Order: sequence, then structure tokens, then C-alpha cells
Amino acid sequence: MGSPERPKLPVIDLTKKNVEPFGLTSWVSTRKEVVRALEDYGCFIAIYDKVPVELYNAVFNVSKEVHDLPIETKALNTSDTPSHGYVGQKPFIPLYEALGIENSTTLQGVQKFTNLMWPSGNQRFSETVFSYAKLVAELDEMIMRMVSESYGIEKHYEALKESSSYLFKMFKYRPPNQNETNFGIFPHTDYSFMTILQQHQIGGVQVKTEDRQWIPIDHPLISPSSFIIMAGDGCMVWTNGRIKSIEHSVIIKEKRYSVGLFTFIRDLKVEVPEELVDEEHPLQYKPFDHYKFVHFISSEEAKKLESPLKAYCGAP
Repeated sequence: MGSPERPKLPVIDLTKKNVEPFGLTSWVSTRKEVVRALEDYGCFIAIYDKVPVELYNAVFNVSKEVHDLPIETKALNTSDTPSHGYVGQKPFIPLYEALGIENSTTLQGVQKFTNLMWPSGNQRFSETVFSYAKLVAELDEMIMRMVSESYGIEKHYEALKESSSYLFKMFKYRPPNQNETNFGIFPHTDYSFMTILQQHQIGGVQVKTEDRQWIPIDHPLISPSSFIIMAGDGCMVWTNGRIKSIEHSVIIKEKRYSVGLFTFIRDLKVEVPEELVDEEHPLQYKPFDHYKFVHFISSEEAKKLESPLKAYCGAP
């Protein structure tokens, strides 16, 4: 007998013909696919054509440009929030390097980062990242509108949307040396609300199914119009566990670049809507401050816990 067939992630078409105008049959059927994929996997591949090929190539070109800067320059990318600035040269993840741009859907946020890296300015970088982040944030909003409509909690999403902040991250992974593991990043869930990743030419992301199988997201799932949509811990709390954050890792064989847009909720506690609590779905999580949770999960205390999220805000 042959080995069992490896499970495949859902691939969902979110191009214009399937999602506009709202309310038509195509929107409703696509919404059902999206919510089912998030409930079953916490992840899916979105086909989304609003990011032009030229912008896709440009964002990876400027990402490579910033990664080529001296380490002392990249180290200026600091943040009060753990892992939101420069991360690199870490013994436990030696292949991994990342830079983060907070408030990346605002010109002010992107310009602040640009001025740190290039004091004399780099308009091409600013315009490219700002344009890309804005378009990918529209994808995030579309997905979350589908989730909130499906669960009948649109009014709660409107408040979250107003408090959403987007972190744009640029990743670089070097190939492992002979005595190094090939893990670029070890298995983890994201502490974001939602994560949208895009790979460039070379794969590496793999996600873990509920039956503990790993699915690599590789060719042919890498293109300018394919995006990896992942639920983070914040979304799991908000949906009272209906959508689970997806465990994933990155395996490295050769030099690799990727980018990601991460949603965080600022100035508003993430709280389970009352509509999602009933006998079948008792309350699983207390309201939590998203940024305080990010600080907690980076603490030594949290690293010893099997489930830092349950420890931080699990309902009694």
C-alpha cells in the first residue's frame, strides 16, 4: 500500500468576480469557504489580484535592499513592543532576520522607518511599502468582514477595525551551515490577530493540521497573487475558539525572502462577543489587551507554559 495522500490547504479565489458586489451569491458562497477554511485549518491560500505584479516585485526588491544595510543600521529599528523591530543574530534562530515597520498603513509610520534606515531619504522604499501594505490591509478587512458577517457580529468587527494597527515585516533567511538545523523559525502560533504572508520564488512555510500532519506551502502556491492567510491568537480569542490560531514553522534550504502583514488591536480590549457564547460554546477567554499579551508572551514565565494564551486570558 502507498503512503496516505498528504492533506492540502484550501485555495480560495478572492478576486473581484467572487467578492463584489457584496450580498450577491458569489460573495456568500466565498464567505462560507473562507470561514470553513479558518475553522478547519486556521489557514488558507487566498488568490487576490489587487497587488500588481510590478508592486509584488518592487516590495521584494526594497526588502532585499534594506536587508543589505549594515547590521548597526538595521539595529536602529527598535520598538517598545517585543519582536516588532529588528530581530537577528540570535543563537537559537541563527538563520532568521527580520525588520518591522509599525503603523505601516500610514505614511507617517513608513516614513519613520525609512528615515532611520536612510537619513537622506528613500522615496522609492516608502512609496512601495506604503502602497503594498494598504492593498494587503484591504484583503485583511475583506476576510474579517466575511468572518463577522458569518457569525452575525458585524458591529463588533467595526470597533475592532477602527482599532487595528498593521505591522509590516520583511524576512530574510540564510541557508544552514553543515551543523545547523534547517528550521528558520521553530513551530509556533502567531500572537497577531491575523497574519498575511507572501513568499517570493522560494517556499519554506509549513503549517500543522489538527491531526498533526505538516503541509508545506510551496510551488505552485507561490505567485504574485497568492497570499497565506493565518489566524493568530487574537482571532482565536475573539471567535471564542471557533477559529484556532495555526501552528506553523519555516524550513530553510537556500536563501529566502518573505514579507508579512500582521494585525494588532490597539486601544481596545479583544473580547468575545456575547453572540458567540452559548451552551454549546461556553466562554473560553476573558477580555485581553493585545499589546500587553505580546509583552507577556515574550517573558521568561510564558516560555515555560504549555499554553501562554490560556494562562493569560483563559476563562475560569
